[in-house]
Amino acid sequence: MRISITTLCTLLLATFVVAAPGTAIRRKRAVERKSNLSNRVNVFTNETSKEFVSYSSNWAGAVLVGSGYTSVTATFTVPTPSTTGSGSAWVGLDGDTCQTAILQTGVDWTKSGSSVTYDAWYEWYPDYAYDFSGIAISAGNTITVTVTATSKTSGTATIKNVTTGKSVSHTFSNEGSLGSLCETNAEWIVEDFEENGGLVEFADFGKVTFSSASATTSSGSVGPSGATIIDIKQGSSVLTSVSAGSSSVTVTYV
Repeated sequence: MRISITTLCTLLLATFVVAAPGTAIRRKRAVERKSNLSNRVNVFTNETSKEFVSYSSNWAGAVLVGSGYTSVTATFTVPTPSTTGSGSAWVGLDGDTCQTAILQTGVDWTKSGSSVTYDAWYEWYPDYAYDFSGIAISAGNTITVTVTATSKTSGTATIKNVTTGKSVSHTFSNEGSLGSLCETNAEWIVEDFEENGGLVEFADFGKVTFSSASATTSSGSVGPSGATIIDIKQGSSVLTSVSAGSSSVTVTYV
């Protein structure tokens, strides 16, 4: 989730004098690259039993809807996209039925020609995202992503590269002026994010499996079993196939 381009440009003008070079670079990236809310639509497959499938133009994965979610985590292997384009894998709190704030962290990938680049990032929507520094991400690395809300306006985002042993974390404090969490959603998502006001070309990423997937509630730990499954549909084309088990969510490009 990224702040709107209009609002962000205003912020840039207001803070340019005091902004450090690294901050300016991150803000420029935020203008060019942004996530969005789930915008999912339920399509009934059986009107009598009210069975439905959920589609979104940008989210694919599993979303738990309930109350009291304070942490979500999972481990996945960084994919190697086989076609030109981009994508992102992340975990987050809120952003589906609650759209006032989102606490999230994940990894982006972009393939251009024969080059593939990766970025690790964290965000408290509706503020812009920041890239983590001090951590390298490569295809095939095993990555653990975790977000934890210590209150509805504070929390942490952590990414650990299990392959290299490197871990980075960011602490959010007093974010209520931006937006407060509802703690009603926990999600494991592959996203087709936005760039320059439109969805980027969605790269064929093969498959991302979020393993050891769990969310923490006031009553204990829960897995993604029974979560709402969302597939990406753009126009008449369904681009993903998602399945979820007791401790895993698998998103496959189709």
